[in-house]
Amino acid sequence: MSEKLTDFRQLNVWQKAHKMVLDIYELTKKFPKEEKGELVSHLRKAAMEVPIKIAEGFMQRNPRDKINSYKATLMALEEVKYYLILSRDLDYFKNGDEILESTEEVGRMLIGLVRSVRTK
Repeated sequence: MSEKLTDFRQLNVWQKAHKMVLDIYELTKKFPKEEKGELVSHLRKAAMEVPIKIAEGFMQRNPRDKINSYKATLMALEEVKYYLILSRDLDYFKNGDEILESTEEVGRMLIGLVRSVRTK
């Protein structure tokens, strides 16, 4: 029998999303100064929304509300992906495959989470 999760921090997807945010903070430290107030700010804010929305979804008791919250998380994740693609195309970082892959992995995990809520 599997143990019931009691805290959002126990979710593997939240852990991966949190690491993604930490990686984005580290990455954006190297961005040009003129982007600190714009692109860096938007990217960091969008990235933070992902684990925040996962935590909010975890607290939802109604399965439909939980699914809606996780779907909103997927939308926030798409925003993060775009900012990363833009940043890479502006040559603010090289070899961004790893960070982009982490966003893809979080997305796959979220889709799995939505499916698991639907089947319960």
